[in-house]
Amino acid sequence: MLFKNNSLLLFLASAITVSAADALAQHYPSRPIRLVVPQSAGGSTDLVARPLAQRVAEAMKGSVVVDNRPGAGSTIGTDIVAKAPPDGYTLLAVAASFTMSPSLYKKLPFDPVNDFAPISLLSSLPNILVVQPALPVKSVKELLAYAKAQPGKLNYSSSGMATGTHMSMELLKHMTGITLAHIPYKGGAPSVTALLSSEVQLCFATISTALPHVKSGRLRALAVSTARRATAAPDVPILSEAGVPGYDYASWIGLLAPAKTLPAIIAKWHAESARLMQMPDMKTLLQHEGSEAVGNSPSEFAAIIRTEVERWKAVSKAAGIKAE
Repeated sequence: MLFKNNSLLLFLASAITVSAADALAQHYPSRPIRLVVPQSAGGSTDLVARPLAQRVAEAMKGSVVVDNRPGAGSTIGTDIVAKAPPDGYTLLAVAASFTMSPSLYKKLPFDPVNDFAPISLLSSLPNILVVQPALPVKSVKELLAYAKAQPGKLNYSSSGMATGTHMSMELLKHMTGITLAHIPYKGGAPSVTALLSSEVQLCFATISTALPHVKSGRLRALAVSTARRATAAPDVPILSEAGVPGYDYASWIGLLAPAKTLPAIIAKWHAESARLMQMPDMKTLLQHEGSEAVGNSPSEFAAIIRTEVERWKAVSKAAGIKAE
């Protein structure tokens, strides 16, 4: 009888907990939601987070406030969300560098896999591999052959140490065995300017930054970094079909909540964000930046995070890269 009573009490407690969670989700949101962006206002993450916040607020009939918290390679703002209550009122808009942090810093105040509940990958931005027209290569295969024949003689620029344009080139080096010298700059525009002025011979750049120079003939495009061709540059092959099988890198923006956030709240945010990212005005906004809407499921986004964390650990270790 005592066992039966205990079982009944456990069942009732569980039912009450589920009922309370359902009630909380039904009345969500009942106060303003804070969407933390761990980079400065006006950056690529911010450009996606702000219009999304506005549209989600309208759809949910609530308020979503964007809170820019840059610093320490995005770890300050990210840690705020990792330690926030899992009630759905503090969320995180994060860039692909989120998965690079464990391989760059000896100690992180958060675990990117276990301290967050993925909601959705919002958008994906391919990089494009461009070279100086004076360089005697017109394909990825020719570039690899040229680099192997003259190891260490080619210089490439990036938008800074441990940035996406740096790590995408290090991934290429890791997968092909070529040796290139890295020249970091303070931002994507200066990196491309260095290529235009022949300070370096090649680089990865965002499509929105490099494509105008490709169209004018001042740069030569060899490949895009993603697993499928870019809408903004459909005639440029992907690296995987141009000589580096399996290569796939995208600079993405995603949405996360603190771990243990109610599944009903995760589902609500996923449904709204996935729907809104496919709206014509959002698609137009993204295409202007050379980006594309995604809106995948929480489980799919979680798998991407796990895979990329392990991949960047291997690449960073091989290249000896640490954040400055």
